[in-house]
Amino acid sequence: MKLITAMIKPQKLEDVKKALFEADVHKMTVTSTQGCGQQKGYTETFRGAITEINLLKKIRLDIAVNEDFVETTIDAICKGAYTGEIGDGKIFVTELIECVRIRTRERGNKAIG
Repeated sequence: MKLITAMIKPQKLEDVKKALFEADVHKMTVTSTQGCGQQKGYTETFRGAITEINLLKKIRLDIAVNEDFVETTIDAICKGAYTGEIGDGKIFVTELIECVRIRTRERGNKAIG
């Protein structure tokens, strides 16, 4: 089992969801978040005061998958999130030690599926 965490641009969420659904990946958690990376932010002027904005809005996707769906999920996220510009995002894949479905108390791959 793996946990795939992706950070993407907010405007690409619908494209990523569509690509995931086409890849038969339907279960995910979506969170609005902020972060900074290679983009380094931008400056804004408000009432004569210059403000540096270095935390940009991002969307975080958390998707737990069986081993068979890792590459499929990564490919779908890349397909939906790609613009070719800095800030397209990142994907992190980590080992998922345990998963428990609360309703049935199923564990492991049965709880994910």
